[in-house]
Amino acid sequence: MNCRCLLIAMLAAVAACKGPEGGADLADGTLARVGLECLTRTDLAHAMPAGLAPDDSTRFARAFIRNWIDTQLVDGVAAEQVDMEEVEAMVAQYRRDLIMRRYRDRMFATDAGAVAFSDSVVDDYYARHSADFVLERPLIRGVYIKVPDEAPELPQIRRLYRSTKPADIDRLEKAVLGSAIHYDYFRDNWIDWEQVEARVPYDFGGNPSDYVRSHRNLDVSLGGFTYLLEISDVMPAGAVMPRATARPLIEERLTAERRRAYDAALRERLFDSALSSGRLRLNCDLGL
Repeated sequence: MNCRCLLIAMLAAVAACKGPEGGADLADGTLARVGLECLTRTDLAHAMPAGLAPDDSTRFARAFIRNWIDTQLVDGVAAEQVDMEEVEAMVAQYRRDLIMRRYRDRMFATDAGAVAFSDSVVDDYYARHSADFVLERPLIRGVYIKVPDEAPELPQIRRLYRSTKPADIDRLEKAVLGSAIHYDYFRDNWIDWEQVEARVPYDFGGNPSDYVRSHRNLDVSLGGFTYLLEISDVMPAGAVMPRATARPLIEERLTAERRRAYDAALRERLFDSALSSGRLRLNCDLGL
């Protein structure tokens, strides 16, 4: 089917490319030519997405060919109007910057990037910068369950999901094992309220802080499913994040600091090595 679509697209493309003279001066397999540059059927075949319907293949082929022609024409005119020496200098500088960035990335990943931050380092940073890590949305702890309305275990699940007794929790886990679509027990760790809100097709109102402040339980049937939510603890928006929640952000900051220090040390090491080997010679004062 894909081959057939591609063949139709090629035939349509050939028809679309023919000018007043029908493209008689083009070599076989060439769809368009601008100056010395040619677009071939092979080029089009490599660009053609797989699985397109015949009409979509034809539209894609015509658009691709026209875009290629426009690009060639604009490039040709631009090359005559633009200071190409300036462009080449910019390209050369970009190439140097890219090579240097890739080299620094590789060296950092090899020498320092994979070293994990200890708990003491994270704790120290959190203690000194905790005011930087303020919640934008509430965090909650509790239990969330989604179960079909017709599930025979639903009455038992309703009785158990709000209990904190170990025996009841064990019975709840057994009850939801064969019937629940979702079961999240997160009384021991904080999660973003948005994770729950996104799963339940229910109007919680415009302000999540207001909802979690005044509601601790949800039991609602929607679309053939019952959604159960028990909120055991709330950390409101505006509060300082728990350390565990802030840890990824802290590690991101610490990594950036480590990277800046590593880059400075790497440049200094390369400078000293080049100077001592004679590869670098100076006849000026850099204030070193």
